[in-house]
Amino acid sequence: MTIERIQSSEIRKKVMAGTALFVCAYDDDNKFEKYHLGGAISLREFKSKTSDLDKNQEIFFYCA
Repeated sequence: MTIERIQSSEIRKKVMAGTALFVCAYDDDNKFEKYHLGGAISLREFKSKTSDLDKNQEIFFYCA
């Protein structure tokens, strides 16, 4: 598997357009509250949505 690097401005554009998800990869709610970036959802929220996601949905994970 190849991991592609993408500029933060491109991610923001896709997230704001609703074509991608931006996930804070911390599995700890306190760390999410402290370190999440605008537009990001928590890992807990992401896990609750996995069965409803489009298989072609772009998903960007990050940790601070």
